Amino acid sequence: MREADPVATATTFVDLAREGRFTEMVELFAPSLRAQVPAEALRAAWSAELAANGPVSTAGQPVGDGAARVSVLVGCERGEFTVVMPVDEAGLLTGLQFVRAGAPQWEPPPYAGPAGFEEREVTVGDGPLAVPGTLTLPRGDGRRPAVVLLAGGGPFDRDATTGANKPLKDLAWGLAGRGVAVLRFDKVTHAHAAQVAKAQDFTMGDEYVPHAVAAIRLLQREPGVDPERVFVLGHSMGGKVAPRVAVAEKSLAGLVILAGDTQPMHRAAVRVVRHLAALDPGPAADAAVETIIRQAAVVDGPGLSPATPAADLPFGFSGAYWLDLRGYDPVATAATIPQPMLILQGGRDYQVTVEHDLAGWRKGLADRPGVTIRVYDADDHLFFPGTGPSTPAGYGPPQHVDPAVITDVAEWLTAVRASGD
Repeated sequence: MREADPVATATTFVDLAREGRFTEMVELFAPSLRAQVPAEALRAAWSAELAANGPVSTAGQPVGDGAARVSVLVGCERGEFTVVMPVDEAGLLTGLQFVRAGAPQWEPPPYAGPAGFEEREVTVGDGPLAVPGTLTLPRGDGRRPAVVLLAGGGPFDRDATTGANKPLKDLAWGLAGRGVAVLRFDKVTHAHAAQVAKAQDFTMGDEYVPHAVAAIRLLQREPGVDPERVFVLGHSMGGKVAPRVAVAEKSLAGLVILAGDTQPMHRAAVRVVRHLAALDPGPAADAAVETIIRQAAVVDGPGLSPATPAADLPFGFSGAYWLDLRGYDPVATAATIPQPMLILQGGRDYQVTVEHDLAGWRKGLADRPGVTIRVYDADDHLFFPGTGPSTPAGYGPPQHVDPAVITDVAEWLTAVRASGD
């Protein structure tokens, strides 16, 4: 593993961005970030900044904060923005933010009532990979239902922060205001990026299941929580893995799956990259499509093994990670568990779609009792309501999770009386 040089990484990243070399920029990402930000999404985000601020005129000197986080001020014809880059000990980016001067910050959604709950910090799990989290507890006496939130693919913090938006914090505050205790936590790929990067045998199960189980048990010990009514709510990949969590922790009362993907992820990646390339066609887009098709073919091929180079695979994930994904069927797993399930899908979602993913849940669980499925036609992948085709740039403006989603989830959690009912 090469010695980290955060300043050199940051300088190279900004230089490549100014030259439009987005595929090469993604090569500077740690594997967990590649899963969240493919080259075409990166190009769309950079283009959005230039559209708002004008062409780049200057790039300042990288500034470190003493914690391997480097910032570069980018000056443009009509304004400026800062590129913020956490860099791991291997010299790879584990996160990325474009912060505009005077950029808006997250504000509580209208449906949140902070006076009705309190929050405290907790630690989820034990040992060197324990992660920090936040427990949100409704005020008042009595035991109440509770839910563990699982973020989607990528090195997300406990709020699933995306620019000024914090969809998991929206969910936590919205649900707590309706009488549901909520536990959310930083993903291990966020809190311990360097350690995870060293683990060549790291899988999706390792990424989610141990901390999810630890969080469930933490909630079950909480005095204000009914231990028989602890649920998991997973978004995107967090929804995909939720049935596996239920297999690992049989005391779980039920599952809420938001935009959970069922299409094999490497094939979905081809579809998504093609979609993004069609939004902004050109040589770089064509190259990105060719690359993801070639990498997906390796995942499908008989030669995939733990020794397969990560560079030959989508998002830079290891062979072990892809073997685990390839061998996991979320729908078949969900069909074997007794717990009730609420499955929600955004109609405008281009990442996890009604056609390619929700269809899998519907078909595979058609004969299984206790499954409720709802589609929110106006919502995108983050369950932000809107109009017109969804794009990566659409996640940027300050907004909140659809209040109808908050209400429906809270009502469903409150209605389920005990595990298996």
